[in-house]
Formats: sequence, C-alpha cells, structure tokens
Amino acid sequence: MTSRTPCPCGLPEPYEECCGRFHGGVAAAPTAEWLMRSRYAAFVRLDAAYLLRTWHPRARPARLDLDPGTRWTGLEILATEAGSAFHSTGTVTFRASFRGGSLHERSRFERVDGAWVYVDGDFLD
Repeated sequence: MTSRTPCPCGLPEPYEECCGRFHGGVAAAPTAEWLMRSRYAAFVRLDAAYLLRTWHPRARPARLDLDPGTRWTGLEILATEAGSAFHSTGTVTFRASFRGGSLHERSRFERVDGAWVYVDGDFLD
C-alpha cells in the first residue's frame, strides 16, 4: 500500500510516487530540478547511498556522514537555469530549511552518461 505522506521535496505526491522512485532506482531524475528535489529528500531520509550515486564522479567524496540530528523542514526552489531534457548542464538555486537555520545555494548539475548528477554549488547569503 502506498503512503499518502507528501514527499519531503515539497511536491504533493506521496514519497513513493515522487522522489522514492529515483531513490529506489526505478527511474532517473529527468531534470536538474528533479535531481535537486530528490537529493534534498535523500538528505531528509538519510539516504547517503543515493547522494553519493548522484554526485559527479570528479567531485564525489569518498564517503558521506549524515547527521541524524538535523531536522530538515522544507525546500524552496528559487530559480532554475537550463537543466531540462534538452540541456547538458543546469543550475538550481534553492533554500533548504532546517530546524535552527537554512542553507541557500546555487547548485551546478551536469549529465554524465545521460543521467543528471550534482557537481558542486556556491553558498549564497
């Protein structure tokens, strides 16, 4: 049975029908924004394997230690540039809120072997 809990990425679909399909490998994120949303949901769900899998090979850390004490409270997409099915690069500017603060970043994404991956980002504010 599918949960009716909205996906942590901020879209109203249930997790399993939204970012869960990317996390489970059923589908690949079709745009840079979808990858950004799915990576945020992976942080919420402490899915380090997905985060590492969707990190550009030249920038990927050897390991990722997520803090289970961080309580992510929301994602706001502020701007996107390129990053569609017709592009090879794109940026997503977002604010990810957590209990006690927020992270404002412009993230860069590229396609590697047809799949969107996170390259790096610039912290804003």
